[in-house]
Amino acid sequence: MSTITLAMAPERIALFKAIVESYDNLATLRTEDPRQHHLKLFFAPETSMEVDALLNSLQVDFAIRRLASG
Repeated sequence: MSTITLAMAPERIALFKAIVESYDNLATLRTEDPRQHHLKLFFAPETSMEVDALLNSLQVDFAIRRLASG
């Protein structure tokens, strides 16, 4: 399982989660640190290109900050 830790404005998290979940079986989003608004995205290593493309396409609208990958 691969992961990416992200941060974004709290008012954008619900919409971001809905968008990620609309891509069936691409990734799962969980809250890593609710006080800091850190999220963790879990996905299969073979889908990393698709996950990267999705994050890149949403970067501007959601002001996504990538904190860590695993």
